[in-house]
Amino acid sequence: MGTSIRAALAADPDLGAGNVLPKLIEHGAPLDGPGLGFDTPVDGLPAFHGMTLGELRDRVAARAAWLHAQGIGPRDPVAVYVSAAADCFLHFMALTWLGAIPALMNPALPGDVAAEYIRRLRAVGLVADGAHRGLLAGESLGLARDLLIDPASTGSGEPAAAPAPYRHHQQDPIAITHSSGTTRMPTAVVHSNASLFAATRLIRLKTPRAQGTERVLCTLPAPHAAGIAAINHIMCNRGELLFLSQQADGPAIVETIERWKPTGVFGFAATWAALARIDLTERDVDSVALWYNTGDCAHEAHVRRLVAAGSRQTVGRGGVGRVPGSMFVDGLGSTEMGHSAFHITHRPDTERYGRCIGRPHVFVEIALLDLATGKEVPPGEVGHFGLKSPSVAAGYWNDSAGWYRTRFQGYYLTGDLLYRDEEGYYYHVDRAVDAIDLGGGQWLYTAQSEENILRTCPDVHDCTVVAAKGPDGRVTTDVLLALHDWADPGVDRTAEVRAALTEAAAATLREVVVVGEDHLITGPTGKVRKFLMRQRSLARAAAD
Repeated sequence: MGTSIRAALAADPDLGAGNVLPKLIEHGAPLDGPGLGFDTPVDGLPAFHGMTLGELRDRVAARAAWLHAQGIGPRDPVAVYVSAAADCFLHFMALTWLGAIPALMNPALPGDVAAEYIRRLRAVGLVADGAHRGLLAGESLGLARDLLIDPASTGSGEPAAAPAPYRHHQQDPIAITHSSGTTRMPTAVVHSNASLFAATRLIRLKTPRAQGTERVLCTLPAPHAAGIAAINHIMCNRGELLFLSQQADGPAIVETIERWKPTGVFGFAATWAALARIDLTERDVDSVALWYNTGDCAHEAHVRRLVAAGSRQTVGRGGVGRVPGSMFVDGLGSTEMGHSAFHITHRPDTERYGRCIGRPHVFVEIALLDLATGKEVPPGEVGHFGLKSPSVAAGYWNDSAGWYRTRFQGYYLTGDLLYRDEEGYYYHVDRAVDAIDLGGGQWLYTAQSEENILRTCPDVHDCTVVAAKGPDGRVTTDVLLALHDWADPGVDRTAEVRAALTEAAAATLREVVVVGEDHLITGPTGKVRKFLMRQRSLARAAAD
């Protein structure tokens, strides 16, 4: 049945990211088959209960009926600012059931930032739990219909009263998600029914189900485009999925792995950094065959600790067997990209690291560009990453000028700097806004420097390189180290760090300091806000 459902879905030209639930039912997916599970209770169902497809339909239809009774309908933008993954996804599905446009917000956004973001959305209403209504208290939100909705109420709707699911066109907007906000106010990114489903349609439904995707624990941020893509991917492949509300709580994630026995874990770089603090070889994680990363590419030091744990199936002369060690699928993605453009699989016996993000997916076109000349750079030379892909977002909500600034010769410019080798593998060196021109053809790439430091210093768990150019043109670089629990914080690691940097970058080194994670300025997705870190560094330099 699973194979025939996948074939029917793949052949349906109207299927997209906003209508997977009703389409599964339309094509005859058994209602007692897998739906979704969450780490919080849902309408009397306990936490960690795996809802069947029928239970999921009823819970979504109840919310659709309740929201419909409030007058919410097609093309109404509705902000969703909640903590629980269940509240995020059940309202996403209920709003798309009505043809409305859910604007999913990261729960870690500060109240003042969230209020300004909502005002810029010009939403008709807001779904917000008690904690987030408190953060917004006293703020003017500019809601078109003054609909302030408590997610605890919407599940009381009568499922049978829900209207028929809205029939989406492929270009209809089905969600607004936002960028990480590491350098500025988060940008509202619009995803269409087609764009956010492109990778699932072109890869996931047309190839055999990948090992490790039978039973998936998802630690991705629920309001992120990657979260929506993950639930659509697993539901269309009729797998089981448990979605957690926290992405970087390493001990809690490991405890859930031991309890729920997933075959795969999906997450962002923050998740892998948190798990790499734990000796997974001493924990019961043998069920995990696959760690799947998207967003920023992962560090080798973290990947190696993950693939040393778990187990995977192999096929040999003796047939199918299971061997120690798991797989880690890496790549590079972003909210605007809609899906990772690259893929590479690491195993315990693989050695292609150095921030290698692999080769492009078949549905994308890649160009590494010199923006001054408009020409592509040759292999081995760093260029700006330009992307053409059906997965690219439809634009920025209420900001067409900002969206068109990202376009260059028909490509979407991601803001990343990459190079490719002669074999066609691509490597990520930095974000363009974080790289520093040192003159004489020399550059300081902060992400590549962090990778090199982690490889050189095995007792360093994670690190952040903050490089800033002052008004006088002088570059100063600070290296902030987070150590493994067993490392000695009193050891001077300056010589090791200096050796890991290029000669030109090492000449700018001001200090190497061990810090706690609370010293870093991070955004709502856990990314370090290097823009603010640079400002702090420059302020300190001016005071010296």
